[in-house]
Amino acid sequence: MTHKIAILGASGYTGAELIRLLAGHPAYEITALGAFSKAGQEMADVFPHLRHLKLPKLVSFDAIDFDTIDLCFCALPHKTSQEVISKLPKHLKIVDLSADFRLRDPEAYETWYGNAHSAVEMQGEAVYGLTEFYRDDIAKARLVAGTGCNAATGQFALRPLIAAGVIDLDDIILDLKCGVSGAGRSLKENLLHAELSEGTNAYAVGGTHRHLGEFDQEFSQLAGRDVKIQFTPHLIPANRGILATCYVKGMAEDVFDAFVQAYTDEPFLQLLPFGQTPSTHHVRGSNFCHIGVSADRLSGRTIITAALDNLTKGSSGQALQNANLMLGEDETSGLMGAPLYP
Repeated sequence: MTHKIAILGASGYTGAELIRLLAGHPAYEITALGAFSKAGQEMADVFPHLRHLKLPKLVSFDAIDFDTIDLCFCALPHKTSQEVISKLPKHLKIVDLSADFRLRDPEAYETWYGNAHSAVEMQGEAVYGLTEFYRDDIAKARLVAGTGCNAATGQFALRPLIAAGVIDLDDIILDLKCGVSGAGRSLKENLLHAELSEGTNAYAVGGTHRHLGEFDQEFSQLAGRDVKIQFTPHLIPANRGILATCYVKGMAEDVFDAFVQAYTDEPFLQLLPFGQTPSTHHVRGSNFCHIGVSADRLSGRTIITAALDNLTKGSSGQALQNANLMLGEDETSGLMGAPLYP
């Protein structure tokens, strides 16, 4: 069976990454590509690296016949996504890559994103799209909310430890570095090559980063009590990749065993031998997340490092993983390609 797929926001980085992944999927046909400012253009002109593919022309959203579509990926900015999705047909399965449906509490959404949610009834319907922890719900869902790429990385590094009770929940520090594609494709002065190259910087310091809303929601639900971590993101002069370093209070052997129990059968979450640390270079362009555990020199403290590609496992790859479940396909289909190296 061939499933017909639409992508809204196909002219952005996550849209292009979806096309790259879907092009090799045996059960999906890209039927429609939607865009705003680039409507009417060929994908080969917007993304020359996709020139070899036979793709439909970019069109405005109202030119798409959604009655013929089985599943729609929405790779749109937050606020725009909720407005568009609320108007889509009710039969349509939707994977949203924006932030609009990640937070279950409308007040939390308004706090972190600065505007009231315009589709509150759908916000309650959405399933959080961290695939490895919400598989059963995702398989039955009509609307899945993809996680933030930073939020996904931090959760892969910390969720098993919170669930197993092997770390101090009041002493968690997350230091994270993210490549520039995580900021999207729109023009921003601070992302110009001359502004970004040969340097790095922390941003959203002191607990203002929006992905903290996801950490608060997911970690607190998992623990059955409020859990608030310290989180500082950094922008690095690389196109792709996230490296998260977590500092926790807990015995390294117990931490490692918790990961063994949680991830041994996970196809995309790879636990490295004890003491080894991952590199973004080793997951680039793939749907894999590599995780390392090391004992700190301070007794009773442990360092966890996690690396993934923000555009793939952190966004578009995760979205395809969820779509596979929603459409009854093998979860790994189209996603087992090896990372790009060097």
